[in-house]
Formats: sequence, structure tokens, C-alpha cells
Amino acid sequence: MALASIAAVLAVVVLWTRSLSNQGLEALAHASLPLDKALSNGRPTLVEFYADWCQVCHQMEPTMAQLKQNHRGGLDLVLLNVENPLWEQELEQFQVRGIPTFLFYDADGSVQGRAVGLLPPEQLEAMVAALLQDAPLPFLNNQGVTSAIGKATPDQGTAAGPRSHGERVGVPE
Repeated sequence: MALASIAAVLAVVVLWTRSLSNQGLEALAHASLPLDKALSNGRPTLVEFYADWCQVCHQMEPTMAQLKQNHRGGLDLVLLNVENPLWEQELEQFQVRGIPTFLFYDADGSVQGRAVGLLPPEQLEAMVAALLQDAPLPFLNNQGVTSAIGKATPDQGTAAGPRSHGERVGVPE
């Protein structure tokens, strides 16, 4: 009986923690500017391709929230859900195969680089600082752990496939 009680409490804590994490990621996404507006307003932009089911994306959420707070007014943060068909063209254009994928745009709306996967907060902060100073982005050859994405259809939903990779980093052509 005691074990059952402990298991029930642990289950409630895990579910509650996950719901808080989802709210954080969703809140960042809802608070972000539309992509076209962010790329045309004269500020550097960091775009993250993410999914609600992506554990790595949830691990990056506190870092993204901190970046948003640290660079308010100087950096636009845009989160694009890979399960939304609206972003299908961007997924293909930038060959997004693993998430999170980060794109770094300068103030003119030109891609300066990309990074894929779980990045240490200090690396992502250094990349953003360089972007804001219009300097070369450091750490572009690093790739962290990713969650794979597959081809989603509205009827089937999305399931993580066996692929767990992303393009090595560089500036898209």
C-alpha cells in the first residue's frame, strides 16, 4: 500500500512537471513574433525549430527563456513548431532533420549560421552575442543531441523515427 502511494505521488509529480515544461515552451512560441515580421524589423533574429514532444527542446527551454529576457528589444526570438504545416517550406529549405535546429539571422534578415541539437547555455549565449555584434558566430561546427523528425501528416500525427541526426552546421546555401 505504501509503495502504491509513493508511485501515485511520483506519477502526479512527473505529469505536473511535464505540464509546466509544456507551458513554458508553448508560452515562448506564442510570445514570439511571426517569422516574416521578425526578419523585416531590422533586429537580429534567432529561430528555433521545435516540437512539443521533443525532450531536447524542453531541455533548451530555460536557456531560450533566459536569452529572451537578457536580450529583450535587441533580439527577436521565433519558435516554429515542426508539426505545423505552415513551416513545411522552411523545413525543406533549411534541411531540418533534427530538432532543435537554430537559425541565426542578422538585422537584414540574412542567415548567418545554424546550430543543431542540445547546446550548452554559454555556447548559445556566445553565438547570440556575436550575432548582436555582427561578428562571426562561434561554435558552428558543434552539434548536440537532437530529436529526430519525420514526415507528419495531419491525420497520422508525428512519431519520432529512427533518425536522430541533423545536418552538420554551416550557412545554408
